[in-house]
Amino acid sequence: MTLPPEVQDPVLRKGLAQVAAATALAAVVLGLSYARDLELERELGGAFARGFVQVLAMGALIGVLFSVPLFASGLLLAAMVAYAAWESRKRGDGVPRAFRVSLTGIALGSSVVIATMLAAGAIEPTVRNLVPVGGMIIANAMKTNSLALDRFKGEIENNRAEIEALLAVGVPPRAAVSEHVTQSVRASLIPVVDAMRTLGLVYIPGMMAGMILGGANPIYAAQYQFVIMGMIFAAGGLTSMTTSLLVGRYAFTEADQLRRFEESSPTVLSALRSLR
Repeated sequence: MTLPPEVQDPVLRKGLAQVAAATALAAVVLGLSYARDLELERELGGAFARGFVQVLAMGALIGVLFSVPLFASGLLLAAMVAYAAWESRKRGDGVPRAFRVSLTGIALGSSVVIATMLAAGAIEPTVRNLVPVGGMIIANAMKTNSLALDRFKGEIENNRAEIEALLAVGVPPRAAVSEHVTQSVRASLIPVVDAMRTLGLVYIPGMMAGMILGGANPIYAAQYQFVIMGMIFAAGGLTSMTTSLLVGRYAFTEADQLRRFEESSPTVLSALRSLR
């Protein structure tokens, strides 16, 4: 049986050595977590291992993706959005309709940006370009969504007495949580805002470096990298604002009472029910 050329490439040996070095650094972090009783070993180790397996699987599929029709890339991006929402909703465990909120926020934020930039020509309508760039936008929208859910949940839990007091004196539900919705949006956008502020000075993105090494005009590489960061910023902002508005609405019952954010372990069935 003849192995694919990609598997026989000698550069893979170099890659394995680099993976070993990165794994050793990750092991140091896990060791420190254990030594300080942070109890993060399982989550961090699991995320590291899953990321390695998933990115290898995607790399193996890239060759196949380049040969499929363009419409198939849309289906793949839709699947990415659904999986991103499924993972992101864990940060809002206990928040009413967390999966529905995540799916709506990530889908809206990423689809608007991808469609706009396709129309503008910033993303070429090919599988080779659409899947990697679209996946990058979806992934960053997911991160923003997770931060928004986590911060909103914390805001409500820490200020429940104050919110209920406002409701008791007749303040409308949306007004009672408006400040906490605002804080959720601000907190969720901190990483992308910091990245924009330090772009080119502290943060040197890999795409720009890769384009320059590939022989592209350095100024054009810088311009395109800024376009990518702009897409990430826009997708994150749309996602965060949509998510925060929705959770602010679903946080109350039909009688305008603040719901209890009970911890749960959602299954696929319960998540699908939340879409109703």
